Amino acid sequence: MTAPGERPTYASTPWTRADKALHLLSVEPVGLDAAVKRLGRGSGVYAWWATLSVLPDLPGPPNETDPSFRLLYIGRATSLRGRIVRNHLRRSGSSTLRRTLAGLLVSESYRTTWTDRVVLTPEDELRLTTWMHAHLRLTWAEDEEPTSVETELVARLHPPLNVHGVDPDHVQPAVIAAKNAYNASSQPEINPAPAP
Repeated sequence: MTAPGERPTYASTPWTRADKALHLLSVEPVGLDAAVKRLGRGSGVYAWWATLSVLPDLPGPPNETDPSFRLLYIGRATSLRGRIVRNHLRRSGSSTLRRTLAGLLVSESYRTTWTDRVVLTPEDELRLTTWMHAHLRLTWAEDEEPTSVETELVARLHPPLNVHGVDPDHVQPAVIAAKNAYNASSQPEINPAPAP
């Protein structure tokens, strides 16, 4: 496990790697402008954090360094920089986090359209990115094999925006409802049958 910007140089068991990753993810969350400049291109896990006033109905474990932030989501990436910058901060079509946030922020009236899936309109992609910069923070830990680390951390911490890998007793009904509402917001156009 390495701090942001360092190369991983170890081989250990998944449990030990998960503990090391959790330690690095528990540092003070970084604003997205600073995070984007510091993210490496290596693989690893990342954690999204927010203050208690953001999505206040969703519980999440507090950050160990700054308890005013709570954990919202844990993910993994083969390229931390690519995953955060190209997906989570740009495209709802390739980011479960963005789709879930858009569904949860119903009062913001995000608009969707259908391509080969439900996506936000270009204007609302930009609007959601602006909201994320204003309200969310990030931590990350490089790891050569992040899949098992992510699985372990999601099972241990039950981040409220994660659904897969979370104990069923900890899955948030509001998150499931938000995902369903988002997915139902646009449907593929169906061509009517030609007139006889």
